[in-house]
Amino acid sequence: MQQVTPAYVRNLNGITQDFLCPVSANTYNIQFLKFRIRDMDSGQTLFEVERDQDEESIENLPPEYQDEARRIKYHFGPQFFELKTVGAQLTFSVGNKPVKNFTIIERHYFKDHLLRSYEFQFPFCIPNSTNTWEHIYTIPEIDEAMRQEMINNPFQTKSDSFYFVGEQLVMHNKAEYDYSPFD
Repeated sequence: MQQVTPAYVRNLNGITQDFLCPVSANTYNIQFLKFRIRDMDSGQTLFEVERDQDEESIENLPPEYQDEARRIKYHFGPQFFELKTVGAQLTFSVGNKPVKNFTIIERHYFKDHLLRSYEFQFPFCIPNSTNTWEHIYTIPEIDEAMRQEMINNPFQTKSDSFYFVGEQLVMHNKAEYDYSPFD
């Protein structure tokens, strides 16, 4: 089996069909507690979700629900394409081991066309700590024809988010995006 490293995921040609690591790969007990997406120019919150630190973690869900818990769907509407930059603020906790070189690699695709690859690194997390990390996304230039295709094809824009500690893949999440008008 191919070892999944940062170099491997940087070279993927399309969205993955399956998750590239099991939930049990999260040996650092990294738990996402809060996530907020906002327009950096206006400060408007586009999406926000928070969970209680005492809430059951994904590892404790029955296996048949674990994969679904690693997927999210967003409906941003067509006005999203007018934004220049968005900030994604993530609050997370780590377990009793230090986390060195925590790296997120996100690959965004429309159908099988790579729209943009983003990479962010958090150098060090103290054991048993809660951390907040905001990464800034520059919205890629998308020509009008592709933009209209993305609006007309809800949830055909997808992303894989790969989370590494050093060279070890510890988490993999998936997202789907809808840019169609709000009802």
